[in-house]
Amino acid sequence: MQGEVGEDLLSLRLSIGSACHFELTKKRKRMDEPNDKNLMVLLQARDRMTRLGCNRPAMADDKGLQPVRLLLLCADAVDRNDVSSATDFLRQLYRNVSLCGNPIQRMTAYFTDGLLARFLTKNSSFYSSIMADPSPEEEFSAFASLYLASPYYQFAHFTANQAIFEAFEEDEHWNGGCLHVIDFDVSYGLQWPSLIQSLSDKATNQKPINLLITGFGGSVEELRDTEKRLSSFASGCRNISFEFQGRLRGEKRPEIQVKKNATVAVNLVFYLHTLKNSSNICSTLMQINTLNPSVVTLVEKEGSRGNHNGFLSRFTESLHYFAAMFDSLDDCLPARNIERLRIEKNHLGREIKHAVVVKDEEEKGCRYERLETWKAVMERYRFEGVRMSSRSVSQAKLILKIKSHCSAMDDHGTATGFRIFERDEGMAISLGWQDTHLITATAWRRSSEYQSKSFNLY
Repeated sequence: MQGEVGEDLLSLRLSIGSACHFELTKKRKRMDEPNDKNLMVLLQARDRMTRLGCNRPAMADDKGLQPVRLLLLCADAVDRNDVSSATDFLRQLYRNVSLCGNPIQRMTAYFTDGLLARFLTKNSSFYSSIMADPSPEEEFSAFASLYLASPYYQFAHFTANQAIFEAFEEDEHWNGGCLHVIDFDVSYGLQWPSLIQSLSDKATNQKPINLLITGFGGSVEELRDTEKRLSSFASGCRNISFEFQGRLRGEKRPEIQVKKNATVAVNLVFYLHTLKNSSNICSTLMQINTLNPSVVTLVEKEGSRGNHNGFLSRFTESLHYFAAMFDSLDDCLPARNIERLRIEKNHLGREIKHAVVVKDEEEKGCRYERLETWKAVMERYRFEGVRMSSRSVSQAKLILKIKSHCSAMDDHGTATGFRIFERDEGMAISLGWQDTHLITATAWRRSSEYQSKSFNLY
């Protein structure tokens, strides 16, 4: 399967590349909605696709690329506000895509939803139905399932934790065994049990360790559950004192108070891309500088979705990325596995629809940039890169070895699935699927030089 999928992704890139000529400089106008009759036809076709689920036969296409070609034609029609052509392409897509076909066909179903929703006004009941978010329980279940099934989040969390652990060790001569982690997006706290365990393994009766985590979350319930989960885990670990302080994102409270004489670590795992504009990124990084951290861990998805590229370029960039994600998940879980379906519907599918539906003038947050872009941003705001240690690289490779069912080897012993890439002369580590970089981890510390020069990421 690996060889066939590799050929599929190569063909997909060629298909996307050949479609890029559609994107010309043109005047934008407000997107019109399909008329009532066409809209009902589309919604009925979508309803049939959803109801049939895994019982629907997939589009007859050996490489599964016909849906991609239709998607590109449809995206171009949407970009040109050609409602008639877009409606026709959407109707063809809904009549043929399958939620249980090959990875590309499954991915196509969610991109099709995003394109349809892009036509609709946000106060439309149809828009609300298509873009409905999963319940908090469904969202957590999908996140946890992906965490266990794939090395994706484990790579991000373990690599960041290793950098934090090494910074703590480096400061041992003065920190008194105290570590204060400030996590700007605590995301259920799944990152921290491994760090708690590592600190516990290091601690002794004579030298216990105190760990304080200040975590920002989206709701009181999420923070309460996170505190309960982490406190329960820490209670089973020896020689470690644990405290969690939950903070709601966006609430107006006093500035973060760092623990006195503690090693301070700031965690920015999948966070900076969610900020709305360059000004917010600037203020965040300047705030972090005032905390005088020993290390700042930065992990972001790889991409290049600046609004200067236009909708069609962002659309094709997303196709590249999610084709690799769906392909990798297909190797980690069986095609009709309930966990895989849950992950695709409530996690990956949700990301796809939100990426497609947002309009150019709204395209601020939820943006992914390349390593070079984030590096330039960090350096402008008084940070310098920290070389990723050999332990970090070895640990990342060990994760893939443990998840060997997701990291097949060819006859020459070369990984044909997930791969680890050392980049930027050892200053960054990326997790990739075949030749596509998915996420990149870096570590930073305060620099003695501060460049106040402004920048515009978006």
